[in-house]
Amino acid sequence: MTYYLIAGERSGDLHGANLIRSIGQHDPQASFRAYGGEQMEAAGAVLVRHYREMAFMGFVEVARNLGTIRRIMRECQADLLAHRPDVLILIDYSGFNLRIARFAKAHGIRVFYYIAPKVWAWNPGRARKIKASVDRLFTILPFETEFFARYDYTVDYVGNPLLDALASFRSDPSFLDKLPADQRPGHARPIVALLPGSRRQEIVGMLPTMLAATRHFPNYRFVVGTVSNLPDDLYNDLLRDYSDVARVNDAAYDLLTVATAALVTSGTATLETALFNVPQVVCYKASKVFYAIARRAMAVRFISLVNLIADREVVTELIRDFSEETTVAELRSILPGGPRRADQLAGYADVRQRMGEPGASERAGALMVQALADGKRQ
Repeated sequence: MTYYLIAGERSGDLHGANLIRSIGQHDPQASFRAYGGEQMEAAGAVLVRHYREMAFMGFVEVARNLGTIRRIMRECQADLLAHRPDVLILIDYSGFNLRIARFAKAHGIRVFYYIAPKVWAWNPGRARKIKASVDRLFTILPFETEFFARYDYTVDYVGNPLLDALASFRSDPSFLDKLPADQRPGHARPIVALLPGSRRQEIVGMLPTMLAATRHFPNYRFVVGTVSNLPDDLYNDLLRDYSDVARVNDAAYDLLTVATAALVTSGTATLETALFNVPQVVCYKASKVFYAIARRAMAVRFISLVNLIADREVVTELIRDFSEETTVAELRSILPGGPRRADQLAGYADVRQRMGEPGASERAGALMVQALADGKRQ
């Protein structure tokens, strides 16, 4: 079988790579073509375009790059028709992928969607449009089965692929020692992780406030988790006045294994931090206008996956009031001895119980191969 995958960001690249490996185990003749990143390419896909060329976020950034987005979409559509895969597998990245889904469906290409668009958060009615253009939907959050059932749409809940990534992760016990000597965290001071995101807009918007908060905690050592798909100069400029703050590149999981607490930009990293059992403050910078619009449009009470899965506030979400002062206060509350630390850790246990066991990539891959085989026999 031929498989065409599209992932538009770093986490999708990781989950796409694991899915490719699973499909390959069940379909030894499988061939893969993809929009993604290094991990999907290393797993065996022919990489058509890297996700860094597609990573636009926020209303303004998307508007500024509409021409580029439309050009990439036309190229993707043409490439799909030129290769006509047995199935198109879309991974998250809903703004782009839902349009591609409609195009593929209209041209007789079978469409699977892995990691469902978060329509339950912003526009529940779009579930009907997904049902119309997606042949098989594979979900990763436990509450999504009930949500899509309201629209008479039966989905395949396969569990969360983050559990797979964590199950296969092996920490490097000496990774901090590999830092330059002047950046190694002092062993006498506990470490607080700063995870500002993986996209330029997130980092520019979030990291300055996170860094400002570090000055209030001289007894802790702060380490920034950086990513290699962004230039060093970006981090160098932001960290210029913070010589005591260290950094580790593409090593967020290693960092979380040694962290006492974390400041985390809202996104997948909030759930990863919870699964590593590290107390956190969830941060997101939004203008007053954006916040007012978003609150009216949102159909859920929370933005972090931790709180959404728990269906209650486990972690504090700093959105409207993300500032140096509020960040300092919330971080202090979850450090050892802080009043919220024990409750947050107890909440994490509930989240892990609700998520179930590892094996999402294996289950999804097996179901996809079986569905294609069944379709061939019909």
